[in-house]
Amino acid sequence: MRVLLVGINYAPDLIGVAKYNAELCESLAAEGHEVKVITAPPYYPAWKIPPAFKSSYFRSRDIHGVRVTRTPIYVPGHPSGAKRLVHHASFALTSGAPVLFEALSWRPDVMIAVAPSLMSAAFVSFVARRVGAKSWLHVQDFEVDAAFDLGLLRNPYLRKWMLRAEAAILKSFDHVSTISQAMVERLIIKGLSPDKTAEVRNWIDTNAICPGSRMTKYRQELKLGEGDIVALYSGTMSNKQGLELVIEAAIGLEQSHPRIHFILAGEGPHKTRLEQLAAGHRNIHFFGLQPNESFNQLMATADFHLIPQKAEAADLVLPSKLGAIFASARPVIAMAEEGTGLAAEVTDAGLVIPPGDSVALELAICQLSDAPALREHYGQEGRRRALDRWDRGAIVHRWLEAMAGQGNATAQKDTHIEGAAGEFALPVEDAVRSS
Repeated sequence: MRVLLVGINYAPDLIGVAKYNAELCESLAAEGHEVKVITAPPYYPAWKIPPAFKSSYFRSRDIHGVRVTRTPIYVPGHPSGAKRLVHHASFALTSGAPVLFEALSWRPDVMIAVAPSLMSAAFVSFVARRVGAKSWLHVQDFEVDAAFDLGLLRNPYLRKWMLRAEAAILKSFDHVSTISQAMVERLIIKGLSPDKTAEVRNWIDTNAICPGSRMTKYRQELKLGEGDIVALYSGTMSNKQGLELVIEAAIGLEQSHPRIHFILAGEGPHKTRLEQLAAGHRNIHFFGLQPNESFNQLMATADFHLIPQKAEAADLVLPSKLGAIFASARPVIAMAEEGTGLAAEVTDAGLVIPPGDSVALELAICQLSDAPALREHYGQEGRRRALDRWDRGAIVHRWLEAMAGQGNATAQKDTHIEGAAGEFALPVEDAVRSS
């Protein structure tokens, strides 16, 4: 089967959508399929293109069995709402020619677009129809909803126009998948029929991320002992996470609970501002983005993890970092409204508190800090959920089965395969690096 994936994010970026795009394509290639990728140079989460990638545009390279072609894009140093639109528009424009060339000359069986970026997805479905390929859109993030709900864009007329364009793009694909059941329901609200949608969540390697000792090199570096409590946030530091709330909680607890320490590990456009807010507070520590070989140690350093979230971001995305947290057998404190997908995932494996409430965050931190037995109980339940719902092998296998069904249907193989809608209605409700 021939698979062409078009997505703005790909390895060697380590976190977010890039990780899952790369691992999916490499898994397909390992199964013997031919896989090509049209993508941008790495830039995330630092929002800066490494110099080595600026001279290799439109050149194809084989990376772990996948043929990868990169196109030039505009990358803003400080990504505002308007600049992000230009950023995505630049990829939609520059990726068009290589997408058309590969579709006409190589004739893929399945063409996959990953959102973000939705702008480039429109051309993928258009071309797929004309070359007889099946089209598949995988939604990692509802870009339009997030941009307006988080205040990155504000013009109501622009929102109305963009939602109409989004609906047209979604309906143009043969099948649309996304990463949580709540997001599937949002797709249906947006007008897709249920038989065209599926939940295919992000995964975690439960062998690579597993329970470990708290006394890691990170505690040694910070001179923290057995009696110190670590609350960890690991991931992107951007506008939608609401990480200012973690800084507020840390400052509020500094004098009354000096043994509680906060680690924020990662990169992103808001990191400098967070460091400025935390300046002078000895219980707040920052690390950069950690390499794969150290990630399990980082996760084990925590007594519990933090997922702060603005209320506006509820169910726009299910944080993929949750899978890694559960796999590490550590509890989590998550900011989520009751009834959201994130709240349902965390309940009984951690504490759910209202979004935007730093006082509730302080109280939850104190509760878990003082209850080692409760932390152990939540951690064990999280590990069980990771194995049941987030295991990489099981989820990638579902991708492979579904895509094989699409490719074979397109190529009209002799082997009988169930119809496309049935193949894509995957029962994964019971099935990272962090994002």
